[in-house]
Amino acid sequence: MNKTSDLRGVVSLMIPVADVTDQTALKKLNRLLTDDLDFHDQDSRYASHSFHAFPAKFPPQLPAKFIQSLTNPGETVLDPMMGSGTTVLEAFLLGREAIGFDIDPLALLLTKTKITPIHPHQVMALGREIVHRAKVSFHYRRDEIEHELSTCWDEETKEFINYWFAKDVQIALKAILNEIEKVDDEDIKDFFKLSFSAIIITKSGGVSLALDLAHTRPHRVGRAVDWNGNVVCDFRREHAHTKRVSSKKIRSPFEEFERRYTQNVRAFREIGFFTDQMNMFEYFDKPVSRLKPYVAIGNAQCIPVNSSSVDLIVTSPPYASNAIDYMRAHKFSLVWFGYTIAELTTHRRKYIGAEGTRDVLLHNLPPNTMDTIERLSLKDRKKGIVLHRYYSEMKNVLSEMFRVLKPGGTAVFVVGNSNIRGQDVSIPECLSEIGTSLGFLVPGIGIRRLDRNRRMMPTSTTINNESQIQQRMHEEYVIGFYKPLRIQEL
Repeated sequence: MNKTSDLRGVVSLMIPVADVTDQTALKKLNRLLTDDLDFHDQDSRYASHSFHAFPAKFPPQLPAKFIQSLTNPGETVLDPMMGSGTTVLEAFLLGREAIGFDIDPLALLLTKTKITPIHPHQVMALGREIVHRAKVSFHYRRDEIEHELSTCWDEETKEFINYWFAKDVQIALKAILNEIEKVDDEDIKDFFKLSFSAIIITKSGGVSLALDLAHTRPHRVGRAVDWNGNVVCDFRREHAHTKRVSSKKIRSPFEEFERRYTQNVRAFREIGFFTDQMNMFEYFDKPVSRLKPYVAIGNAQCIPVNSSSVDLIVTSPPYASNAIDYMRAHKFSLVWFGYTIAELTTHRRKYIGAEGTRDVLLHNLPPNTMDTIERLSLKDRKKGIVLHRYYSEMKNVLSEMFRVLKPGGTAVFVVGNSNIRGQDVSIPECLSEIGTSLGFLVPGIGIRRLDRNRRMMPTSTTINNESQIQQRMHEEYVIGFYKPLRIQEL
């Protein structure tokens, strides 16, 4: 049963009172929002930003712009839905105190690895040793590894593995992972685990039998050939109804893993990001004093941060109605790290924007937002509840952001719009209205034109008017929420 709550606590009973200082800050924020936010001609793969594929990443120049303009070195920048950690890394590189949370375990592994210095020579030598020992196991301990594969998952997870990974690939991946698990240093182990994940989740599907994992739209290929030229699967009969049967050549997991960790070490080398060179960030014109970031698993609806302690928030909330299903792709890696399909399915239901409608708490929302929900409910009652859940959860998020921000602080949202059942559900307008009802001042909404490939959105050469993705993939919106210095309690 769905429950409805008023959720009118102290925050929602506050009326902002903008003084001269606030007006100056609002004008500055509005100028930033009306600037060029596209960044199409700029390199977004510097530092460790290119470590791992992640859907719908915004370019690092975007958070960097707001961090540099709205905070000073040493101040606190938060991303409570950190995803690939772009904001956290940029805040760290710019000398701010960075804090990040996410509910997704792969997001935590990715962000933690991107901000943790390593010793390059040690990692390269250890990587070569991992690959060598894994190859020996692949050739001489196959039976033992196959037995491990038959016992390390429950039946549902094993069925998933067998469907998406050819047998030799399974043995190779397990051999590599066994060697990674022997690494004593947890930071270095995480570095190699992320490189392992990156050869699975890629635009081409990596070493699995899937395509489009990076776009969270995986589908199994019709035919696959391994690195030795052997046909490892042929599902053409299953795909007989399609005009074109997709195929791929699966590269050697050993070669791909070595290529990936080498590439990631090289990315760190470009900025001198090593344990013995912490002050040699050669990417920048002058040295910057850096504070160690704090990242952890956390829910943006209940941010584990003290009230009035954050100077700036830059984040990108999920799309409504689960339009980008992160777990659909991330489970391809997470099952190798010990998660079961059942555990990941349960975890997925906790994500903001998920489509579950049982036992969800639905809040009373501002009038235009409620009107948008009611119009969708007339077309599709269940979708209306899903949208109501999304806006209710986003009210929780905005309420928490208002709480943790210092007076005079700003939250910057990078959001995409959604079209559900042919209806524009007005994401930027509704979120702005909800934020205003909680006490925020919203000076404007910026527009960012998307470079579809670089934003890593699902793309297609054909137009599908029923596709949520295609209907809002051309641009996204940047909302500025300002917490005034003074508020009046009713």
